[in-house]
This record gives sequence, structure tokens and C-alpha cells, in this order.
Amino acid sequence: STCACVEYYGKALESLIKQVKIMSIHGKMKHKRNKIFTEFRKLPGGILVCTDVMARGIDIPEVHWVLQYDPPSSASAFVHRCGRTARIGNVGSALVFLLPMEESYVNFLSINQKCPMQEMKPQTNVLDLLPKLKSMALADRAVFEKGMKAFVSYVQAYAKHECNLIFRIKDLDFASLAKGFALLKMPKMPELRGKCFPDFTPVTVNTDSISFKDKNREKQRQKQLEQQR
Repeated sequence: STCACVEYYGKALESLIKQVKIMSIHGKMKHKRNKIFTEFRKLPGGILVCTDVMARGIDIPEVHWVLQYDPPSSASAFVHRCGRTARIGNVGSALVFLLPMEESYVNFLSINQKCPMQEMKPQTNVLDLLPKLKSMALADRAVFEKGMKAFVSYVQAYAKHECNLIFRIKDLDFASLAKGFALLKMPKMPELRGKCFPDFTPVTVNTDSISFKDKNREKQRQKQLEQQR
């Protein structure tokens, strides 16, 4: 749903999935977008992590799966997203992830977009990759900061959802969401003010001590910290 989420999960997938080309694209890239898109089209196989910038007006041959991690903000965008697969007589699949409290979106799309859907059985024997994501965040401040930004942007996007009778921010389980983003601590933001999260356990490490792997970025950060002191 947001550029920050694309950057975070794109980076995560690069580390978690080996021997598969992972590429990321979003609206804030501007000049890079065409280059990435052209490169992706030439690949024999791969994964493209993207925002709705790729939902319409583009043609990528033989897209087998469209995985919609976030329910699109408008019903028409859902259909356009699905339309990236099964083009020109080809067969493809599209999947949208919904929380139990969001299931009425299925009926809404069936009526609003004449788009019937079937429930897919949950996958079994799924690996728990969150500890690895946490380790990545502890080892590199860039990953830690990307995760925090992604979480904040996700919550803000959810609050602005077009179908706010179905996607209600007051029903969101922030603790579970933070765990899903493999956060090391809860960020400070207006939506979380005054709330307690007994189901979320922050790391005991002082996150200010996490450094950037990029030495130049870390040098700059230390300089800023010194100025603040």
C-alpha cells in the first residue's frame, strides 16, 4: 500500500529468498522506474514488489501470480491489480490477504466489481522467518529504520482506506501487526498514543546503539548524535 512497505519487504525478500531475482518499484523512484520495469520484463523469472504504480497501463508477459498483501484502497484498483496476470488468453492466479475482520470485503467486491472469489486454504508447514528479519534489523540500522517507517506508513494508509466501514483502524491488532513487521520496538505515532501493548515484547537492546552497515551513513549519524549531545 505504501512506498515504505515496498522498500522494507523488498529488502527482506532479497535476504530471505535465494536464487530468485527480487526487484522493487514504487512511485517515489521516478527516473529509476522505467529502467527497473524494463529489466524485470526481460527476466525469465522473478518477483516484483510494488505499489499500485504497477496496477494499470503496463504489460508484463506471463505473470503467474499477483499477491495482494494489502487490500487495495479502491475496489476498481483490485480488479486492475488482478488484471496483471492471465492476459491475452493466458492462465494466472491472484490472491488477496484478508484478516478475519475484513472478510466482508469479499462480498463487497462481488457486488461492486462483479468479481467473485474463492477462499484458499492456509498453507501448512510455513517457516517462521520473523526471527531472521529481527536479526537483520539488529545488525543494520537501515533495515531497522525501514521496518519502523513501513509500519507507520501501513497504519496511516489503513486509516485512509476507501472502505472504512470494513477496514476500521480501531479494530487493528497493533501488537500482532508490529510482530508481523518484525519490529524491535513500537514506534511513536499519534495512532498509538495512550495505548498499551502487553502482547508485544520489545527487544532489550537499546535501539540507539544499532549502527548502519554503511560506514558513511554511520559516520554521519554519529556526527549528528554528537551535535545533539
